Amino acid sequence: MRAALEEAKSAARREEVPIGAVLVNKNGEIVSAQGNRTLELNDPSAHAEILCIREACKLAKAQRITDCTLYVTLEPCAMCAAAISFARIRRVVIGALDPKGGGILHGGKFYEQPTCHHKPEASHGLLAEECGQILKDFFRKRR
Repeated sequence: MRAALEEAKSAARREEVPIGAVLVNKNGEIVSAQGNRTLELNDPSAHAEILCIREACKLAKAQRITDCTLYVTLEPCAMCAAAISFARIRRVVIGALDPKGGGILHGGKFYEQPTCHHKPEASHGLLAEECGQILKDFFRKRR
Protein backbone atom coordinates (compact mmCIF):
# COMPACT_ATOMS: atom_id res chain seq x y z
CA MET A 1 0.00 0.00 0.00
CA ARG A 2 2.95 2.32 0.57
CA ALA A 3 3.83 2.02 -3.13
CA ALA A 4 0.20 2.82 -4.03
CA LEU A 5 0.39 5.90 -1.79
CA GLU A 6 3.49 7.04 -3.67
CA GLU A 7 1.54 6.71 -6.93
CA ALA A 8 -1.29 8.77 -5.39
CA LYS A 9 1.21 11.48 -4.41
CA SER A 10 2.59 11.50 -7.95
CA ALA A 11 -0.95 11.87 -9.30
CA ALA A 12 -1.52 14.85 -6.99
CA ARG A 13 1.65 16.51 -8.28
CA ARG A 14 0.17 16.15 -11.79
CA GLU A 15 -3.05 17.82 -10.54
CA GLU A 16 -4.90 14.48 -10.86
CA VAL A 17 -7.19 13.13 -8.16
CA PRO A 18 -4.63 11.40 -5.91
CA ILE A 19 -5.51 7.74 -6.17
CA GLY A 20 -2.82 5.12 -6.59
CA ALA A 21 -2.86 1.42 -7.34
CA VAL A 22 -0.25 -1.32 -7.36
CA LEU A 23 -0.68 -4.79 -8.81
CA VAL A 24 1.43 -7.50 -7.18
CA ASN A 25 1.99 -11.02 -8.50
CA LYS A 26 1.91 -14.24 -6.47
CA ASN A 27 5.62 -13.83 -5.67
CA GLY A 28 5.02 -10.41 -4.10
CA GLU A 29 6.64 -8.54 -6.99
CA ILE A 30 5.11 -5.32 -8.28
CA VAL A 31 3.85 -5.90 -11.81
CA SER A 32 2.37 -2.45 -12.30
CA ALA A 33 2.12 0.77 -10.31
CA GLN A 34 -0.09 3.62 -11.49
CA GLY A 35 -1.83 6.78 -10.39
CA ASN A 36 -4.86 8.44 -11.93
CA ARG A 37 -4.21 10.01 -15.36
CA THR A 38 -7.68 11.05 -16.52
CA LEU A 39 -6.66 14.67 -17.19
CA GLU A 40 -3.27 13.88 -18.67
CA LEU A 41 -4.67 11.30 -21.09
CA ASN A 42 -8.03 13.02 -21.65
CA ASP A 43 -9.58 9.68 -20.78
CA PRO A 44 -12.30 9.29 -18.14
CA SER A 45 -11.41 5.61 -17.81
CA ALA A 46 -7.74 6.28 -16.96
CA HIS A 47 -8.19 5.44 -13.29
CA ALA A 48 -5.18 4.00 -11.46
CA GLU A 49 -6.77 0.54 -11.26
CA ILE A 50 -7.61 0.41 -14.97
CA LEU A 51 -4.10 1.54 -15.94
CA CYS A 52 -2.56 -1.15 -13.72
CA ILE A 53 -4.79 -3.82 -15.23
CA ARG A 54 -4.00 -2.71 -18.79
CA GLU A 55 -0.27 -2.74 -18.17
CA ALA A 56 -0.28 -6.11 -16.39
CA CYS A 57 -2.42 -7.76 -19.06
CA LYS A 58 -0.15 -6.40 -21.77
CA LEU A 59 2.92 -7.78 -19.98
CA ALA A 60 1.21 -11.14 -19.41
CA LYS A 61 -0.16 -11.19 -22.97
CA ALA A 62 -3.46 -12.26 -21.44
CA GLN A 63 -6.82 -10.74 -20.59
CA ARG A 64 -6.86 -12.38 -17.17
CA ILE A 65 -4.31 -11.97 -14.38
CA THR A 66 -5.61 -14.45 -11.85
CA ASP A 67 -2.68 -14.71 -9.45
CA CYS A 68 -2.48 -11.01 -8.63
CA THR A 69 -3.44 -8.76 -5.74
CA LEU A 70 -4.43 -5.15 -6.35
CA TYR A 71 -3.64 -2.57 -3.66
CA VAL A 72 -5.58 0.65 -4.14
CA THR A 73 -5.68 3.76 -1.96
CA LEU A 74 -9.42 4.36 -2.36
CA GLU A 75 -12.31 1.95 -2.78
CA PRO A 76 -12.69 1.35 -6.52
CA CYS A 77 -15.66 2.81 -8.37
CA ALA A 78 -18.13 0.55 -10.19
CA MET A 79 -16.16 0.81 -13.46
CA CYS A 80 -12.94 -0.29 -11.78
CA ALA A 81 -14.72 -2.99 -9.75
CA ALA A 82 -16.01 -4.44 -13.02
CA ALA A 83 -12.56 -4.33 -14.65
CA ILE A 84 -11.04 -6.05 -11.60
CA SER A 85 -13.67 -8.78 -11.87
CA PHE A 86 -13.27 -9.17 -15.65
CA ALA A 87 -9.47 -9.45 -15.24
CA ARG A 88 -10.11 -12.18 -12.64
CA ILE A 89 -7.82 -10.53 -10.10
CA ARG A 90 -7.69 -12.76 -7.03
CA ARG A 91 -7.65 -10.15 -4.27
CA VAL A 92 -8.25 -6.41 -3.75
CA VAL A 93 -6.81 -4.55 -0.76
CA ILE A 94 -8.45 -1.16 -0.22
CA GLY A 95 -7.01 1.71 1.81
CA ALA A 96 -9.79 4.26 2.40
CA LEU A 97 -13.45 3.52 1.88
CA ASP A 98 -15.57 5.65 -0.45
CA PRO A 99 -19.21 5.74 0.73
CA LYS A 100 -20.12 8.22 -2.03
CA GLY A 101 -18.44 6.69 -5.09
CA GLY A 102 -17.25 3.23 -4.12
CA GLY A 103 -18.50 0.27 -6.08
CA ILE A 104 -17.36 -2.69 -4.01
CA LEU A 105 -18.52 -2.11 -0.43
CA HIS A 106 -20.78 0.86 -1.21
CA GLY A 107 -23.11 1.99 -3.98
CA GLY A 108 -23.96 -0.79 -6.40
CA LYS A 109 -21.76 -3.31 -4.57
CA PHE A 110 -20.69 -4.80 -7.89
CA TYR A 111 -19.48 -8.11 -6.47
CA GLU A 112 -22.83 -8.73 -4.76
CA GLN A 113 -24.74 -8.64 -8.05
CA PRO A 114 -25.96 -11.90 -9.61
CA THR A 115 -24.47 -10.78 -12.94
CA CYS A 116 -20.94 -10.71 -11.46
CA HIS A 117 -19.01 -13.75 -12.71
CA HIS A 118 -15.93 -13.36 -10.51
CA LYS A 119 -15.87 -11.99 -6.98
CA PRO A 120 -12.34 -11.29 -5.78
CA GLU A 121 -11.44 -11.49 -2.13
CA ALA A 122 -11.64 -7.93 -0.76
CA SER A 123 -10.30 -6.34 2.40
CA HIS A 124 -10.05 -2.74 3.52
CA GLY A 125 -8.49 -0.45 6.08
CA LEU A 126 -4.79 -0.85 5.27
CA LEU A 127 -3.25 2.60 5.88
CA ALA A 128 -6.80 3.97 5.61
CA GLU A 129 -6.04 7.21 7.43
CA GLU A 130 -3.08 8.08 5.20
CA CYS A 131 -4.99 7.07 2.06
CA GLY A 132 -7.94 9.24 3.03
CA GLN A 133 -5.83 12.20 4.16
CA ILE A 134 -4.10 12.65 0.82
CA LEU A 135 -7.54 13.01 -0.81
CA LYS A 136 -8.79 15.41 1.87
CA ASP A 137 -5.70 17.58 1.49
CA PHE A 138 -6.00 17.59 -2.31
CA PHE A 139 -9.63 18.69 -2.33
CA ARG A 140 -9.12 21.23 0.48
CA LYS A 141 -6.48 22.98 -1.66
CA ARG A 142 -8.81 23.03 -4.68
CA ARG A 143 -11.69 24.71 -2.82
